[in-house]
Amino acid sequence: MTVNPSVYGQSISFTASVAAVAPGTGTPTGSVTFSDGSTTLGTVTLTAGAATYTTAKLATGQNTITATYNGNSTLATSTSAALTQTVNQDGTSTVVTASANPSVYGQSVTFTATVSAALPGSGTPTGSVTFMDGSTTLGSGTLNGSGRATLSTKTLAVGSHSITAVYGGDGNFITSTSPTLNQAVNQDGTSTALSSSVNPSVNGQSVTFTATVTAAAPGSGTPTGSVTFMDGSTALGSATLGSGKASFKTTSLAVGSQAITAVYGGDGNFTTSTSTALTQTVQEDATATKLTSSVNPSVFGQSVTFTATVEAASPGSGTPSGTVTFYDGSTAIGVGTLGLGNPDAATFTTVSLSVGAHAITAVYGGDGNFSTSTSTAINQGVNQASSSTTVVSSANPSSSGQAVTFTATVNAVSPGSGTPTGTVTFYDGSTTLGTATLNWTGTASFTTSSLSVGSHSIKVSYGGDADFKTSTSAVLKQVVQGAANVVLAGSAVPPVGQALGTLQFDTPDNSIVHDLALEQVSSRSRRSRGVVKS
Repeated sequence: MTVNPSVYGQSISFTASVAAVAPGTGTPTGSVTFSDGSTTLGTVTLTAGAATYTTAKLATGQNTITATYNGNSTLATSTSAALTQTVNQDGTSTVVTASANPSVYGQSVTFTATVSAALPGSGTPTGSVTFMDGSTTLGSGTLNGSGRATLSTKTLAVGSHSITAVYGGDGNFITSTSPTLNQAVNQDGTSTALSSSVNPSVNGQSVTFTATVTAAAPGSGTPTGSVTFMDGSTALGSATLGSGKASFKTTSLAVGSQAITAVYGGDGNFTTSTSTALTQTVQEDATATKLTSSVNPSVFGQSVTFTATVEAASPGSGTPSGTVTFYDGSTAIGVGTLGLGNPDAATFTTVSLSVGAHAITAVYGGDGNFSTSTSTAINQGVNQASSSTTVVSSANPSSSGQAVTFTATVNAVSPGSGTPTGTVTFYDGSTTLGTATLNWTGTASFTTSSLSVGSHSIKVSYGGDADFKTSTSAVLKQVVQGAANVVLAGSAVPPVGQALGTLQFDTPDNSIVHDLALEQVSSRSRRSRGVVKS
């Protein structure tokens, strides 16, 4: 025996010496069998009376070793006294390594613990190894046939970690703890991708931008935090990541090509990143123009207001600006500006439409955000306006043979306006007296001195024109008086103011009588004034 006690796996040599027992003599030959209790360890041939057996396979504990000489032709067998060989557990040494150091957040790192027998022992330890991050257990692994155990993890937080591997021992080997491995975990990189819900879009259309932020290999995990959406150098808005995605909705993009980017701000585990620019094309939105009339049909000279309402076409939105041109057929009749009193409407008022049918349209001229559009035509009917005719006399009552001028005035009846043209016919009852042409003020006159004594029913009939309807005046009662017969009350000339006599006109019924009073008496003339006493 070379060493006792020994450790597991240590190489031990047992030597058996065989000698002849007196009175016998000589050097024994043959072989010796070495046993551990009832278990044969091995058989060795004697050399010069000695045999040596070497082993490193004794089990841990108390081993009862004996050597049995197997005898030869001249010597009998013999067995040695038992030798108690104590075999203790061998010491171990454990080291731990990392598959990647430094690593990044979410990266799978494999820690490998290698447990070795300590000299002079040998063999391969079995059992398990517990991997620790400081005082926190990460997990455990079972030693393989090479004395190695592994643990893979991707849950290490960003920072510095003190990793150790603790071997738990087995029946042949005692526990051991590895030196500390300083494992550095850095933030993982990210990549940000940006998409648009609709591209191209139109002005005022709701567009949703979605940013997807992913961990860069070999890291893993789901970034958190917020994303800022940029239009060039202008921030549109921000949104919080959920499951690695953030969305921002807007209807405010200007017409044109917009360079949209998404900027991820990072968090404790992930670094910032910016998406590739997305070119969002925003086109002018279409419009719809609707036209209404304040009154239809109207009459000549009536004030008519046309209202054009311009609206953004779905899916766009917003309020168009600019001007609307109003057309009567192919002729422009006026222009209105949107937003004067009504945000999305323009109006044009006219009293100049001629009698007849008019195809009125409204043409929106567009602006930087909205395209042009033309309304459906309105069939605007314009009818003749009504007229009213009046007649007055220059002298009423008049005397027989006196020139009397009748003046007719023709006016437009509201809501029409303007000055009627054409001719009027003057009637005495059913008898035509004459005609006259209306002047620029809408009046016409007729003069006559041929009216007979008596009462005349004078009326005027307006013949109308393209813009105004006919009309007839109310009847004017024109009284024409005859010559007077004077009957003096006496031959003497009375004082002024005294009754001079009676004056009787030659009227059809002789019913008009005047009392005459002396108005003035002189040496050369006398005048009288009459007071009607009918």
